[in-house]
Amino acid sequence: MFVLENGAKKGEDPRLQAISEAIRVVPHFPKQGIMFQDITTLLLDHNAFKDAVDIFVDRYRDMDISVVAGVEARGFIFGSSIALGIGAKFVPLCKPGKLPGEVISEKYVLEYGSDCLELHVGAVHSSERVIIVDDLVATGGTLSAAIRLLELAGAEVVECACVIGLSDLKVRSKLNGKPLYILLEPREVENGF
Repeated sequence: MFVLENGAKKGEDPRLQAISEAIRVVPHFPKQGIMFQDITTLLLDHNAFKDAVDIFVDRYRDMDISVVAGVEARGFIFGSSIALGIGAKFVPLCKPGKLPGEVISEKYVLEYGSDCLELHVGAVHSSERVIIVDDLVATGGTLSAAIRLLELAGAEVVECACVIGLSDLKVRSKLNGKPLYILLEPREVENGF
């Protein structure tokens, strides 16, 4: 457990242990070799969930953030809570066809194919300071697309924030120099694979 990028370092914040323990690890889901980090069990533990949100709120409260953009779908859960806590608006970044009205979109490549994120036209404005929130970062592809999409709309992306992620330099290199703030490393089950 740790917080990366100017946050509390491993072992400094006792809340991180409870947050980590509240996340269920499901081996071989959705396919063989994947250790799925299931945050739905974190949501069942209101103290651990509140602690996770509070750590983010403490970080962003005084950074003059006007928009919290959440990546569909689990980024909505954390992002909207953080937005309320810091007094910012929440903007959903959705998969194609989920937003009514006029949208702008950004396609991106994943390990297993391609996908797209969409944003309502007019949801963010030039010079608004934005953080992008998701539950987990693995390769950085989705966050990279979110950065491009928000910058296309004129926003200033300040940072990306995830509950779980790797400190891998390959992930960070995809984020166009934007900082990545992570609470926890992915956990493995006791006996591994």
